[in-house]
This record gives sequence, structure tokens and C-alpha cells, in this order.
Amino acid sequence: MAKLDIITLPDPRLRLVCEPVKEVDDTIRQLMDDMLETMYDAPGIGLAAIQVAVPKRVIVVDVAGKDEEENPICLANPEILWKSEETKVYQEGCLSIPDYYEDVERPDRIRVRFLGYDNTWQEIEADGVLAVCIQHEIDHLDGGLFIDYLSKLKRDRVVKKFKKYARQDVKFEKVGAA
Repeated sequence: MAKLDIITLPDPRLRLVCEPVKEVDDTIRQLMDDMLETMYDAPGIGLAAIQVAVPKRVIVVDVAGKDEEENPICLANPEILWKSEETKVYQEGCLSIPDYYEDVERPDRIRVRFLGYDNTWQEIEADGVLAVCIQHEIDHLDGGLFIDYLSKLKRDRVVKKFKKYARQDVKFEKVGAA
């Protein structure tokens, strides 16, 4: 396994729509393993392949707490089949937008279909933080960021701040975010 570099705002690759994978083969499994190592090291609870500059529809998540056993889920070509009408507000962050957190409202429960690590189609129902994390990472696959859910004013401020950092070549320390 290898730790990968996480790209950050304002990198234009974060706005790419990712390509589906044909199958979860050894190459995709290696990507998933490397993404998990990168996510755990960051530390974070979710990571999309585009965040490590790979425009494939692959995400990894693990919302286990610090005192809990790791419980990684690897999803290729994830598709939300159903969303609850009930919503919940969670404070979200992102490894590609370090040290920035905001409240975002999303459906509280979802059903997701995906190709798993073993290349078989699977479905899971998720709620709470897991549902939020999966939705957040799927947004990445479609070129979206959690800041897209904010007001234009807040979003513009964040983008401006990160463009300024990019010009100054500011390096971010490890932060805990999705």
C-alpha cells in the first residue's frame, strides 16, 4: 500500500465528473487499498478517487470511532437508489478543503448500490454519519463539493481563501475531515 497525495481547492480536477470502472480488478483494489491508507493517515472518514487525482468512480469510507475496530467500505460506481425525505444537519469538512467546516443538510437515510471490493454488486442502507459520508463522497465523483450547499457568499469566500493559499503555496497540516 502507498499513501497518495490529496489534491486541494482550487485544483480544477476536483470539479471533474469521474468515469465508471469496468470492474473491480487488482488495479482498482490496489487503488482502494492506497486510498484507505491515505484516508486513515490524513485522518479522515471518507475519500473519493478524484481527491487523489484519479478520475474514477471509486470511494472509500470508514466512520468507526477512535476506540472502535476499523470498518472500511470500498465502493466502485456507487449509485444512490433512494433517499429519505427526513433530513439532518451535520458539520462537514473535507480533506480537499483543509481546516474548513460548515453545517450541511442532507437526507438522513439512503440506499446505495455499488460494486464491492470483490467485484460483486451490493446494496446497503445507511443512516446518520455513514449516509452523510457516502453522499459527500459521491458528490466528489460528480464534480461537487460540500461547499456547493452553502450560500454563494460563504462559498465565494472559501474559494477566494484557497486561491490565495495556492498562490502562496501554503501547505496544510493533517486535519480530521471527510
